[in-house]
Amino acid sequence: MERREFGLMLALVSALAPLAARAALLTQTDAAAGVRAALERGANSAVALLGREGGFLDNPKVRIPLPGFLNSAAKLLRATGQGRKVDELDTAMNRAAEMAVPESRLLLVNAARQMSVEDALKIVRGGDTSVTDFFAAKTRAPLTVKFLPIVTRATERVSLAERYNAVAGRGVGLGLVRKDDANIQQYVTGKTLDGLYLMIGEEEKKIRADPVSTGSAILKKVFGR
Repeated sequence: MERREFGLMLALVSALAPLAARAALLTQTDAAAGVRAALERGANSAVALLGREGGFLDNPKVRIPLPGFLNSAAKLLRATGQGRKVDELDTAMNRAAEMAVPESRLLLVNAARQMSVEDALKIVRGGDTSVTDFFAAKTRAPLTVKFLPIVTRATERVSLAERYNAVAGRGVGLGLVRKDDANIQQYVTGKTLDGLYLMIGEEEKKIRADPVSTGSAILKKVFGR
């Protein structure tokens, strides 16, 4: 190759390099915008679905069961005339979750909007739990702080909850009860968050499977096949 032709090629490459960089940046920007839109949509959908009467109690995917040995003992308790108290606690736990979930909307939406390009690319390239992993990392700790007082107020009026906490607390020391199951309020708070992230993930799967039906141009562009 003659020196002149080589020089022209270098000049062409140098001229095109900024355009290629802008194209790559646009792709990443689109990906980030699409993931943010998907996360925000998933968060709003999950909150609307779960943060209402029956959102947990009537949904077998997220309904919160009685914790630990209390779940195992429920049949015996019913047989000894304690069925009403068991049902009261079961309902109170799930109603507490339904009341707590709406408090998560702002934190979830803000987490989605403040997502970095790097986080967005990880989610696009990630597996089925990528959205759950992102939201859990960003919001689980602050949402636990928000949810716990709400759950506590909703369950502290149920006598069986207090009795369970007393017995389970002793069971932890004996190695008979898992620490996560030893306190009704903490147990319900954790399960509420699990259910919330699960339903956000369900919405993500729908978006990935059929982005056209969302009516969103950016979701179609990023997740469309």
